[in-house]
Amino acid sequence: MMEQLQNVRRGPIMASLMIAAFVALLSQTVLNVALPSMMQDMNVSENVVQWLVTGYLLVNGILVPISAYLIERFTTRQLFIWATALFAGGTFVSAMAPGFAVLLAGRLIQAAGAGILMPLMTVVFLTIFPVEERGKAMGTMGLAMIFAPAVGPTLSGWIVEHFSWRVLFYGMLPLTVFSLVFGAIFMKNVTRTSMPKLDVTGVIFSTIGFGGLLYGFSDASSDGWDNPRVVASLAVGALFLVLFIWRELRAEKPILEFRVFKYSMFSLTTAINMIVTMAMFSGMVLLPIFLQTIRGFTPMEAGLLMLPGALVMGVMSPITGAIFDRIGARWLSVAGLLITTVTTYDLSHLTTETSYQHMLLIYTIRSFGMSLMMMPIQTAGLNQLPIRLNAHGSAMSQSLRNIAGAMGTALLVTVFSNASKSRAAQLVQSAGINPQDPASAEQMMEIMRQATVYGIDYAFEVATWMTAAAVVMAFFIRKTKPQADTPKMLKTSAAKPARM
Repeated sequence: MMEQLQNVRRGPIMASLMIAAFVALLSQTVLNVALPSMMQDMNVSENVVQWLVTGYLLVNGILVPISAYLIERFTTRQLFIWATALFAGGTFVSAMAPGFAVLLAGRLIQAAGAGILMPLMTVVFLTIFPVEERGKAMGTMGLAMIFAPAVGPTLSGWIVEHFSWRVLFYGMLPLTVFSLVFGAIFMKNVTRTSMPKLDVTGVIFSTIGFGGLLYGFSDASSDGWDNPRVVASLAVGALFLVLFIWRELRAEKPILEFRVFKYSMFSLTTAINMIVTMAMFSGMVLLPIFLQTIRGFTPMEAGLLMLPGALVMGVMSPITGAIFDRIGARWLSVAGLLITTVTTYDLSHLTTETSYQHMLLIYTIRSFGMSLMMMPIQTAGLNQLPIRLNAHGSAMSQSLRNIAGAMGTALLVTVFSNASKSRAAQLVQSAGINPQDPASAEQMMEIMRQATVYGIDYAFEVATWMTAAAVVMAFFIRKTKPQADTPKMLKTSAAKPARM
């Protein structure tokens, strides 16, 4: 197998995957700014239109854990073509949708393709590159994984301001079709295939478990943690995730191998990656709220503030990967997390007088810090896994990042909301005014502005402590190489089949 991989032309394979993954990741955030326009055009409420984002997240999150099974069952080329075709088909359906139901169906089809593409790209990169070159390879992959979601809101803001929201889908379609045709010609089979039996019960447990948690966390950010639907979703999700873990640990061929957590560096780097993902979302969610509600900037101006940071992360990702190959992940991670912690702390001191230029500079430096450690941390963990667990490690890492993103958004928005309400109540009481009195409307408006700023600052302060904890954890990262499968490990992995 290794001799065959040495003769594989990596460039065309990387290009196929990168283009497809870039568009798939772009679609995750590109609709956020366009939702108000879509609400008006489709004549639907805010709660209904939000399913274009929530539904995408759910289907994507459900498909990722199953991707390890799909990668073992089908060839690289088959899986790439089907996943890209699904995404292209969903994009076409969304662009041509006459109503909201068809538009939502198109988004769900998109998400099914994207949920397969991302883990597949990671596994292929880990397979075709030797350990000593993986940093540079994964750094190149970071161009899609980091840059695309970050540039999505800016691109969306510009398009919606000048064109119809349908242009968002029309723009993605040619790139996706090109990637499909290009991949059909140049994609090679580089992963090992077998005929594993699909654990249907495990799939059901996984779907309800991951789906319930993702839906609960996503809904909590808008409806609150005490909402009965949120509580029920999180409770059901947690219960079925426990059942899923129990079943997979007893299964002869688990669809998602939880024994990857026996490898210490994978466990450590996955935990750090989840914290970093939560911290990254704090900036992507809270800063636009501050810019638009407090400072009165347009969505386009808010998006432009984040664009330099996105460009920095895209440019630095391959550079950071090359440095990782030389020195490992520890000091890159420590340096990146220190920069992220300091700049997040700076953002916890925003005021109504903070200049646009200062926020742009701090956010760009913060993005630079994140670019130093996001891909090196992930690569360091995956490097410890034996080849047979690459697909499972990639799927597990991607699944937990999805949950961390949804959980981080819900947690920090809740912290922001509660702190704002508490501060507003204090200010109203100290000012001795009646909120119901029309004469105090102007005072109440100013109090709400101050309370909102306080809430955003407090949420960034919580994010600062999160990244500070990650700094401490980063000192324990060490350089690793893939471990060989010993007879004992192989025996452990072939555990007694699960029975229900």
